[in-house]
Amino acid sequence: MKLALLSTLSGFILGSIFSFLNLPIPAPPNLAGVMGIIGIYLGYLAINTYF
Repeated sequence: MKLALLSTLSGFILGSIFSFLNLPIPAPPNLAGVMGIIGIYLGYLAINTYF
Protein backbone atom coordinates (compact mmCIF):
# COMPACT_ATOMS: atom_id res chain seq x y z
CA MET A 1 0.00 0.00 0.00
CA LYS A 2 2.89 2.32 0.80
CA LEU A 3 4.29 1.80 -2.69
CA ALA A 4 0.95 2.69 -4.28
CA LEU A 5 0.72 5.89 -2.24
CA LEU A 6 4.28 6.89 -3.12
CA SER A 7 3.58 6.20 -6.80
CA THR A 8 0.45 8.34 -6.67
CA LEU A 9 2.29 11.16 -4.94
CA SER A 10 5.18 11.09 -7.42
CA GLY A 11 2.72 11.03 -10.32
CA PHE A 12 0.91 14.03 -8.87
CA ILE A 13 4.16 15.94 -8.46
CA LEU A 14 5.34 15.10 -11.98
CA GLY A 15 1.94 15.98 -13.44
CA SER A 16 2.13 19.35 -11.69
CA ILE A 17 5.62 19.97 -13.08
CA PHE A 18 4.53 19.04 -16.62
CA SER A 19 1.55 21.39 -16.32
CA PHE A 20 3.66 24.23 -14.91
CA LEU A 21 6.15 23.89 -17.79
CA ASN A 22 3.33 23.61 -20.39
CA LEU A 23 4.57 20.20 -21.54
CA PRO A 24 2.30 17.39 -22.77
CA ILE A 25 1.84 14.67 -20.18
CA PRO A 26 3.34 11.26 -20.99
CA ALA A 27 0.02 9.54 -20.27
CA PRO A 28 -3.33 9.14 -22.01
CA PRO A 29 -5.31 12.38 -21.61
CA ASN A 30 -8.70 10.68 -21.43
CA LEU A 31 -10.52 7.93 -19.54
CA ALA A 32 -10.42 5.45 -22.43
CA GLY A 33 -6.61 5.58 -22.51
CA VAL A 34 -6.35 5.12 -18.77
CA MET A 35 -8.76 2.17 -18.91
CA GLY A 36 -6.58 0.64 -21.64
CA ILE A 37 -3.57 0.78 -19.35
CA ILE A 38 -5.59 -0.75 -16.51
CA GLY A 39 -6.71 -3.51 -18.89
CA ILE A 40 -3.13 -4.28 -19.84
CA TYR A 41 -2.18 -4.52 -16.17
CA LEU A 42 -5.15 -6.76 -15.32
CA GLY A 43 -4.37 -9.04 -18.27
CA TYR A 44 -0.78 -9.32 -17.10
CA LEU A 45 -1.93 -10.22 -13.58
CA ALA A 46 -4.44 -12.77 -14.85
CA ILE A 47 -1.90 -14.64 -16.95
CA ASN A 48 0.72 -14.62 -14.18
CA THR A 49 -1.82 -15.82 -11.63
CA TYR A 50 -3.25 -18.73 -13.62
CA PHE A 51 -0.18 -19.90 -15.57
